[in-house]
Amino acid sequence: MTEPRDPRRVPRPARTGGRPSAGRSGASRTPAARRPAAGPLRPVSPRPRLRLVALALTLVMLAFVFRLVQVQAVDAAAYAARANENRYVPVKLAAERGAITDRNGVALATTVDAYDITADPSLLAPAKIKVKDAPRQAAALLAPILGESEKTLAAKLDQPASRYVLLARQRTPQVWKRIKDLRKELDAKAAAAPKRAPRPNVLVGIFADKHSKRVYPGGDLAAGLLGFVNGAGKGAGGLEAQLDKQLAGKDGKLVYAQSGGRRVPTADTQEHPAVPGTDVQLTIDRDIQWAAQQAISRQVEKSDADRGYVVVQDTRTGQILALANAPGFDPNDLSKAGRDTLGNPALTDAYEPGSTSKLMSMAAVLEEGAATPYTRVTVPNRLHRGDRLFSDDVDHATWNLTLNGVLAKSSNIGTILATGQLGTTQPQANQVLYSYLRKFGIGRPTGLNFPGETDGILAKPQDWNTSQQYTIPFGQGLSLNAVQAASVYSTIANGGERIAPTLVRGTTGPDGRYAPIPAPARSRVVSPKTATTLSTMLESVVDDEEGTGAKAKIDGYRVGGKTGTSNRVDPKTGRYHGYTASFAGFAPADKPRVTVYCAVQNPKRGSYFGGQVCGPIFQQVMAFALKTLQVPPTGAQPPRLPVTFKPGE
Repeated sequence: MTEPRDPRRVPRPARTGGRPSAGRSGASRTPAARRPAAGPLRPVSPRPRLRLVALALTLVMLAFVFRLVQVQAVDAAAYAARANENRYVPVKLAAERGAITDRNGVALATTVDAYDITADPSLLAPAKIKVKDAPRQAAALLAPILGESEKTLAAKLDQPASRYVLLARQRTPQVWKRIKDLRKELDAKAAAAPKRAPRPNVLVGIFADKHSKRVYPGGDLAAGLLGFVNGAGKGAGGLEAQLDKQLAGKDGKLVYAQSGGRRVPTADTQEHPAVPGTDVQLTIDRDIQWAAQQAISRQVEKSDADRGYVVVQDTRTGQILALANAPGFDPNDLSKAGRDTLGNPALTDAYEPGSTSKLMSMAAVLEEGAATPYTRVTVPNRLHRGDRLFSDDVDHATWNLTLNGVLAKSSNIGTILATGQLGTTQPQANQVLYSYLRKFGIGRPTGLNFPGETDGILAKPQDWNTSQQYTIPFGQGLSLNAVQAASVYSTIANGGERIAPTLVRGTTGPDGRYAPIPAPARSRVVSPKTATTLSTMLESVVDDEEGTGAKAKIDGYRVGGKTGTSNRVDPKTGRYHGYTASFAGFAPADKPRVTVYCAVQNPKRGSYFGGQVCGPIFQQVMAFALKTLQVPPTGAQPPRLPVTFKPGE
């Protein structure tokens, strides 16, 4: 019986010597002598691996250090600026534009709060707001408030890379309040929504830039004088452009921190306050301006004329009390203004004045002692001079007129004969007349420095052609603007001393101090005696039965004036076409206070004579101005200068 094998027994190792024993398979075993001898185990050195790891870590650390130095030292300013660009928002603080008032402080142009509605489209990007169609949703909410197309607003807002777009310009504070209220309402809904279905505020990127909007309370009142401002708030016409630097002030700046499109209230802010513009007080009287504008507008429409203007001037100071143009425009809504209505034609139009210019010719004749109001002038029906035959406005038998009568009946021939006495030769007479025209301001700037103002045209006497030598004395062959024409009559009304016209009375700076403008330039043109004589002669034009200005009479006042009817140069063709009707004068004639000048260009319906077209305008405006300024009649009776004479007496 075989004894069981103890599993704990370890078999002995095979013997290395002797004959090999046969196995079950019968295969021979490898001799022990052929096996490799087993040597002792030696541990591998870790130093090479540690060196590699250390080298790798060193390189990584050097890369980090290099990048750290680059970020914190080399490119620190750039990264800081980039961070500030996202964190800090600069906002322009628009300066309040100065007001323009009339002489009594009544606002003609002022400013109100307005807002430009802007947006940061990057805050509406899907990656930030987690709403696919956020721009479209925001546009749908804003369109009815801003009155803009939803499609247009959506296109502006759907610009993920943009940080700023302008959605609407110059909206009222009420519009911005509606947007803010709507944004608060959306915030409240977002806060009340469950976390699993958040409702982001799609108006998060909508902002407003506060600035001032220009408003003209009188609408088209004095629009040609005031001008207008453009969309950027800069003066673009009239006094708004001329005085833009004074009116505009200096913009300020506010820099604040923002996060998620909202201002961080606890963060520091930098503010440089805006400096308000200067207020400008004009010499214009609003009420007189209104009366002048109404009168000329009605006449231009009635006559189917191209345009017309009225100038009212204080004869004692040179200050312009009214400067009216028709047709006009409303600077509050330039979209409805015609191209030809913008500007101020009373200063920018150059035209031939006609017979109102005869006052300067008579001033030269009297001042030079070539004649007196009683000097007899025999006026034929036609006068041959040079290569032309000259005539008066009407055919007539030979007139026996005094120099006063030549002015009263507005005789072209009589004026040519009178001014011919200014020199022993025609060139000498031309030179003398030219010198007086220049003294009266013809061919020179008025001194107003108004944008687009014309100096008029007055050639030197050596350049006068054969026709001009005889037409310039009665107002053809030279040109001027309406303010220059009014200044001529104010010079005579002021005793022969010319005072440069002015439109600005004074300014009030941001500090509240009022500063009157410097006194205007003065120059002596003719003597007081000549001026007084001319004033009396002008009364004959209005009061005498044979005068041409009967429609300019004002009950209770002595009025001096002169009619004008001239051939008009068509600016489109450069040829004579149509007429310029005008009237100029002042009152009270014996103690002048106000000058009124009226001109209507190319009247096509009814009369085209100055006395018929502009005489009534003069009468209406002058009567209103005298009443407004509380100028009483003098009560003195006018002297009667003879208009005609009887041959042989």
